[in-house]
Amino acid sequence: MIETKQQLEQWMETINAIREQVAGVIVGQRDVVEQMLWCIFAGGHALVEGIPGLGKTMLVRTIADAIDLSFSRIQFTPDLMPADITGTNIIQFGLKGETSYQFQKGPVFGNLVLADEINRATPKTQSALLEAMQEKTVTVGSETYPLPRPFFVLATQNPLENEGTYPLPEAQLDRFMLKIQVSYPSREELKEIVARTTSAAELRAHKVADGPRVTEIQNGVKELLVADDVLDYAVRLIMLTHPQEAEAPDAVKKYVRFGSGPRGIQSIISVSKVRALFAGRLHVSRNDIVQVAIPALRHRLFLNFEGQAMGKTTDEILEAVIEEAERGQ
Repeated sequence: MIETKQQLEQWMETINAIREQVAGVIVGQRDVVEQMLWCIFAGGHALVEGIPGLGKTMLVRTIADAIDLSFSRIQFTPDLMPADITGTNIIQFGLKGETSYQFQKGPVFGNLVLADEINRATPKTQSALLEAMQEKTVTVGSETYPLPRPFFVLATQNPLENEGTYPLPEAQLDRFMLKIQVSYPSREELKEIVARTTSAAELRAHKVADGPRVTEIQNGVKELLVADDVLDYAVRLIMLTHPQEAEAPDAVKKYVRFGSGPRGIQSIISVSKVRALFAGRLHVSRNDIVQVAIPALRHRLFLNFEGQAMGKTTDEILEAVIEEAERGQ
């Protein structure tokens, strides 16, 4: 709980220090970095989408370095098995020939887990992450093992290739707090990327925070205030994503099959609290809701056949939803 102004200032110093360390390694992508940090301090998981070579893996590793978290990377492939992620029991032989089973932990037992190209694995393997993401435990046989805290899954997927991929099911998509889009760098950013990556110097982030500090900030964020009118605005946003809602914009009624469920508004409020804290405020504003709505909902809207055929994107539809919500206030 935030008890003193000094405590809030300490948290802000930690957050700014993390930003500075990441900016010293990663060129540009400020919105992506900010949204990842929102997700981490809200205690959620993020789905990161972008074409290969934009530094998604480097960004996740750099954040792990700056926060002094254990980092695990899982490269998803079609032949990956669930036990390759969670771990398995292996047979141990004693000196006298006796046998026993010992659990060998998989790479999911880390603070920050990068699930690289998650849509390349089969649904059976993808589902191995479901319990870990939701319950923060792993069950093997009759034993349940707790995962280290804090625990985050940052999954990446390539939007260009569909051959040999398995789209994530709706139930698993819904467990990601945010879906973050990584854009192509600008001309100046490209020059800076080349300068940093082709020189002899190896850039690494310095440790400026640790797991207990992250957990402390996560717990403090939950104490931030959300006024009734701000909460009502967030509820209205969610309701306007449903095609059966009378006030829903035409784009929703025409192109959306299913709108966002309850996890959508939970994500919006949780991330909005973090955004408010990042701005040095102890209350959530309506602008916080607007700024986090698209990354929190873009993977929770499911288009119908007409929407897909017309090439509509959920971002376009959410912009219409936000416009309608503003008009109704």
